[in-house]
Amino acid sequence: MIYFTKVIKGGRGLAKALVQRAPSISLDWDLRQKSRFETTDSNGQQVGVVTARGQVLRGDDVLVGEDGSFLKVLAKDQSVLRITFCTEHGSAFDLTRAAYHLGNRHVPIELKQNFLQIEPDHVLASMLENMHLIVQETSAPFEPESGAYSEESKASHSHAQHALHGHGHSHASTHDPEDTHAHDHCNHHAHP
Repeated sequence: MIYFTKVIKGGRGLAKALVQRAPSISLDWDLRQKSRFETTDSNGQQVGVVTARGQVLRGDDVLVGEDGSFLKVLAKDQSVLRITFCTEHGSAFDLTRAAYHLGNRHVPIELKQNFLQIEPDHVLASMLENMHLIVQETSAPFEPESGAYSEESKASHSHAQHALHGHGHSHASTHDPEDTHAHDHCNHHAHP
């Protein structure tokens, strides 16, 4: 069994062809938070993952094995609650309110332009529906925000650092078709 102990966040600096040829492991959010586990890769090989305690794996991360081989991490589809606002009676600000209330409960939240995602919880679903939000259970990868004090945040560049190093970029909005979920009215509350 090969053990993978080094994480290259988002595969940065690696040739795309190398990453594409590498076998992969498909993991749900709970497993991507563990620092030690064994699993089977896309080639059917048993692999061990041993990362630093507190290290969270994200989809598109690349693991490096003791033998120098690469292993892609894929965010596996899992059951999530997708939260959208009612286009007839609400606004995108309703998602901000929802994120505030969920954050106060220390709930891991995935923030998208047009929706939020959380792990299934019937109490939270009821609270959100009472706020006139649309809550639907679906299957999708779950990539919640990292905390402000997480290792991920410490490792990322701030916008100020980008400006200082000449890496300024536009904040023009790009439309991701997977981030839209239109509803005709707010009576589409669908969760188990």
